Amino acid sequence: MGWFCYIVECADNTYYTGITTDIERRIAAHNAGKGAKYVKGRLPVHVVYTEECENRSDASRRELEIKSLDRQEKIALISG
Repeated sequence: MGWFCYIVECADNTYYTGITTDIERRIAAHNAGKGAKYVKGRLPVHVVYTEECENRSDASRRELEIKSLDRQEKIALISG
């Protein structure tokens, strides 16, 4: 089972970063109002970036790295 770090764009144009083993299921949960409190008032969300990781530890580490980026750096990451 692979792990993914992902970024979603919320309806208010903010970004949320998380990790999961199933991106489609996780996004469906976000859009159903389940999970992260941050996105509940900012629905719907859509995926703008994904990155596969070796394991949960690597995914969590990468999530923290991405969360530490400022908005412009996240936009650059998303843009590739």
